[in-house]
Amino acid sequence: MKKSLLLIFTIIFALTLQAQKDTTKIAGYSSHNDIFRDAPNPNITIYPVPVRNNIFTIKTDREISFIKITNIIGQDIFRVQYKNPQQSATIALDNPKRGMYLVNILFSDGARIVKKILVEESE
Repeated sequence: MKKSLLLIFTIIFALTLQAQKDTTKIAGYSSHNDIFRDAPNPNITIYPVPVRNNIFTIKTDREISFIKITNIIGQDIFRVQYKNPQQSATIALDNPKRGMYLVNILFSDGARIVKKILVEESE
């Protein structure tokens, strides 16, 4: 009985060590995205929050090349691509429903960021 318990304990211990090695290997491979870590996060301001009257403004310190707005289940409700990237954009939504939306912003340097906004019903 003691030998079988010792054997089970040894097997479990060996598997635990192997699992830790695999985790270390996975963590080691994550360094290929260093390009994105070197670039500082853009300073983004979205106002007014919550969005009222279906209009809001996005200002940032980087040049925006593309904006896409989706509802919480992933349906596109707005998208615009700028031929001449700009640091400020005023967005007018076409009669959105009240709720949460995701604003996907693509910058001219290839960086992308997603922000949440809350849209209130128009008065």
